[in-house]
Amino acid sequence: MYAFSRGVNAYNRTAEWEHIELATKEDILEQIVEEYLVHKGYFVQHNIKFLPSKDHPDYIRNQDSNHSDIDVLGYHPNKKGEQKVMAVSCKSWQNGFNPASEIEAIEKDKTLRGRKAWKAFRELTKPKWSEAFLKAVKDATGEDQFTYVTAVTHCKGEKDIWEDHKPFRDALRGNRVAILTIREMASEIRAELTTTLATTEVGRMLQLFSAAGIDFADDR
Repeated sequence: MYAFSRGVNAYNRTAEWEHIELATKEDILEQIVEEYLVHKGYFVQHNIKFLPSKDHPDYIRNQDSNHSDIDVLGYHPNKKGEQKVMAVSCKSWQNGFNPASEIEAIEKDKTLRGRKAWKAFRELTKPKWSEAFLKAVKDATGEDQFTYVTAVTHCKGEKDIWEDHKPFRDALRGNRVAILTIREMASEIRAELTTTLATTEVGRMLQLFSAAGIDFADDR
C-alpha cells in the first residue's frame, strides 16, 4: 500500500490515505506537477517503482533487474474514467521536448542523451515494461483507466503527434496520453493564487514571478 499525500487504498478511497509533506527534494518539475495536481484536487505520490515480471517470456535478468518508476501518480476521489488517475513521467530536458523527433528516434533505435531513445519511455515501447507499468498503476490506485502524462519543460512541435501515436495508446491498453508543459501548469496554479503568502515553495516562487511581471500566458 502506497502512502499518498492525500492518500487512498483500493477499497476505501478517502478514509485511509496518509498525509505527507509536499516533496522538497524531488526534481523541480516533479514539484510543479505535484502542485498542479494538488490544486486540481488530486492526491499524489512520487516514485512508484515498477519492474518486468520474471515470468515474462522476454525477461532478461541482466537488462530488466533495475526498477523504473512513475515520477508522480495522482488520484482524484471524485473524478471518473481516464481523469481519475494521472500517471506522470517528468522530462526536465533543458532543450525542451520535440514529439516528432522523439518518436523518430524511438522508431529508428537512435541514441539520444547518451542512451537508446526508447529507454526514456520503456513503458510505451516494450511490452514487458508496459505490463509492469499498468500493474503498478492498478496496485497503487485500484484503477485500470488513467491518463499517461509526459510533463516537459517546453514542447517543440505539435502535441497530437505524441498524444495520438497508436503504438503508445496500444501499449497502455487504450488509455489516454497527454503532454503538459511547465508554462501550462504554472499558469493554472498561478491563476488560483492570491496575495496571501503561499504555503509551498512552488506557490511562493510563482507569487514572486507574478510580482515581477513574468507572464505565463504565451507558450511559444
